[in-house]
Amino acid sequence: MTIERISTNNRMSKIVKHNGTAYLCGQVAKDRNGDIHTQVTGMLEKVDELLESIGSGRDKILSATIYLADMADFKAMNEVWDNWVPEGEAPARACVQAQMASPELKVEISVVAATS
Repeated sequence: MTIERISTNNRMSKIVKHNGTAYLCGQVAKDRNGDIHTQVTGMLEKVDELLESIGSGRDKILSATIYLADMADFKAMNEVWDNWVPEGEAPARACVQAQMASPELKVEISVVAATS
């Protein structure tokens, strides 16, 4: 059994790969002070970058869990999400309200994707 941990520190790894599957650590917005559209866009850009770094992509996402600080942002988050997910390639997904680690954060995502 081979487990590959990428960008690991004492607390977590950015990516863990095992058996053709990649588990990304939670991703938040690049601009933590932006509105929900800005935060979701920046967060998904970070997901793209991580997936690309391991030879995967949006079309290989198996599941996503989205955490919103306020469910009032659900519709606005979905406006960005729906344009980001490739047509016909939507992953299994859950979206829940959660208290964020920093008060300015509006959204976070956890992604599992195929790598081969």
